[in-house]
Amino acid sequence: MKVFSEVIRENKFVPGDLSFILTTDSNIRKINYEFLKHDYFTDVITFGYNEGKILNGEIYISLETVRSNSLNYNVSLKNELIRVIAHGIIHLMGYDDSTDEERKEMRRIENIWLMRLGEETGDV
Repeated sequence: MKVFSEVIRENKFVPGDLSFILTTDSNIRKINYEFLKHDYFTDVITFGYNEGKILNGEIYISLETVRSNSLNYNVSLKNELIRVIAHGIIHLMGYDDSTDEERKEMRRIENIWLMRLGEETGDV
């Protein structure tokens, strides 16, 4: 999507090789434990391979959790999936969400992306 490229560039990065892998809750929990030693489900896991300011990485997304979250938050599946994609890209740009303050900042950026995508497509 054009807006992702624009926002990446606005943050002084260049879009590189970004892979988005849709997977299951079971698989993402295995990845979460194997690589991060976290024994729980999550909606997204990001592995960054940036080369300087070139944004490269793999973003694993549990479609099951995204679907469940879309129902819990009363938003469309498309909206929630875009939010999770944005979240993964934001991580690749160096943002973290370990604290409440960091989570708020990431959510703020996600909301900007969603708003801009809505303006671009007319339907988010």
